[in-house]
Amino acid sequence: MTESIATRVSRIISGGLNALVDAVENVAPEIVMEQAIREMGTVIDEVRHELGLTAANKHLASTRFQEENHKHAKLAEQISVAVQQERDDLAAAAVAQQLDIEAQFPILERTLADCVTREKELESYITALQGKRREMQEELARYTAARQQAQSSEQGATAIARTLETKVEKAGSAFDRILEKATGMPGRRSPPDIAIAAQLAELEELSRKHRIQERLAAIKAEIKG
Repeated sequence: MTESIATRVSRIISGGLNALVDAVENVAPEIVMEQAIREMGTVIDEVRHELGLTAANKHLASTRFQEENHKHAKLAEQISVAVQQERDDLAAAAVAQQLDIEAQFPILERTLADCVTREKELESYITALQGKRREMQEELARYTAARQQAQSSEQGATAIARTLETKVEKAGSAFDRILEKATGMPGRRSPPDIAIAAQLAELEELSRKHRIQERLAAIKAEIKG
């Protein structure tokens, strides 16, 4: 890997879906979020693999330590026998081997301690990454629900507008039929447009206000005259 696991975990945990989505333009947010969650799973698998290697190294170091410790104890028994038999040469050879074994003990103990520390560290990474993935999945679920709700609201508003327009068209058609039947005058055949109807209503109100102002001006002129 180009960066350490610790660096990757820190970068992923400190980041968020919102920042990720903001950084990517012209891409469907759901796709970006889902990809980020998949990549999170990949990182978790990598950390688990590293944890497995660490556990294997710890087992090897522990096994080696036990073997060397057993060998050291056995040499001690042999040294005692050699001394009793006045075979100092054999006792000296056994003592030399004991010293070699003892020199390895600090290294094996340090290796074991490092593996234990590394195991705890990697386990904490996995816990943190799993928590972050759950958080990202919840963010994705909230985003998807909000978007669906917004789409539903928009569709609902469009449906209401269409319903109103349909009702206006039906009312207008009914009015035209009644007018034509009662007076013989042809009704309006083109369906009313809501926007045009609103503009006509505004024009009618404007004309009414203008007539009011004209009447008011005439009254004032008559009083003053």
